[in-house]
Amino acid sequence: MAVPDPDSVIRAPGPWTHRDVSANGARFHVADIGSGPAVLLLHGFPTFWWTWRRQLTVLADAGYRAIAMDLRGYGGSDHTPEGYDPRTMAADVAGVIRSLGVTDAVIVGHGWGGVAAWSTAVLEPEVVRGIVPVSMPHPRRLRAAMLGNRRQRKAMNYALGFQVPFLPERSLTERDGARIAELIAQWSADASWLDDDTATAYRTAFLRWPTAHTSVEYHRWAVRSSIRPDGLGYMSLMEAPVQRPVLQVHGTADPMMLATSVDGSEEYVRAAYTRVDLDAGHYPHEEQPDAFSAALLEWLASPELA
Repeated sequence: MAVPDPDSVIRAPGPWTHRDVSANGARFHVADIGSGPAVLLLHGFPTFWWTWRRQLTVLADAGYRAIAMDLRGYGGSDHTPEGYDPRTMAADVAGVIRSLGVTDAVIVGHGWGGVAAWSTAVLEPEVVRGIVPVSMPHPRRLRAAMLGNRRQRKAMNYALGFQVPFLPERSLTERDGARIAELIAQWSADASWLDDDTATAYRTAFLRWPTAHTSVEYHRWAVRSSIRPDGLGYMSLMEAPVQRPVLQVHGTADPMMLATSVDGSEEYVRAAYTRVDLDAGHYPHEEQPDAFSAALLEWLASPELA
C-alpha cells in the first residue's frame, strides 16, 4: 500500500492554523483555532495532533481557543535525541503555553498526553487552569497497578517489548506502518471508527523518521527509570497533590489501560474531581466523539473553571 508524504497529513488543511512554536529548547508544531480561554490538546501513542480534529472545531465553536500540539518526537515537532521523560514533557507544555502568549490553559491529554497533563499540573501549576486526563490514571496509581495487578502488566506487555534496540522501530514502520493501525484497532472497543482514510493518516504521520524511534523512547524511559534516581525522583515529586480541577475520562472497555487502574487517582487531587466513563476503549475521543465533546464542554462550563 502506497502512503502519502507525511507532511500532507501532519499539515492537514482545515479551519485551523498551523504554527511552529519555540519552547524549552525545541520547536513544536500546533494546530490552532478559535479565540477565548485556551484548551491545549495533547495526543498519545501512536497518534499525533490530528486525533483531536473533531474537538478542535467543537471547542472553537463553543468560544474557546483550541490548540492541538504534536508532542516532542511526533509529527511536525522536533525529534530531539533526548527529552522523553515527564519532567521534560511538563516543561515543553508550559513553554508552548507561554510562547503562544497564553496565561494559562486547560490541558486535555490522552495516553502519554495524559501523563503530561498530570505532570504539568504538579510541576508547572502556574500555567494550568485544569486538566483532563484521558485513558491515563495518575502516574502513581499506574505505577501501583503495574506492580500489583497482573492483568494490567499483561495489558502493557507491548511496552516491555519496546525495551530491545532496533526491533520495535522496525516492527512499527515495516509494511508502511501497518502495525500502527493494528495497535489502534486492537486497543479500541469497536474499531469501526478506524476507516481506511483514518488509518492511512496515522500510519503516514508515524512514518516520518525518526518518529518510530522517538515515540518508543517514552516507553523506554518509563520502564528503565522505574528503579533509577530520575524515575524515583519523579514519582516522589508526583506525591504532591494536584491543586487544579480535574476531569478524568476513561473508556469502560479499554483493553490496554484498565478502568480499575484509574480508581484512586482522585486521592492525588485537592480540587474538584469529576470522572466520566464512556462506552469506549482506549480512544474515547475517537470512538465516542460526540459524548466525549459533550462531557468536556459541560465540565469546561462548570463553576470550578470560572
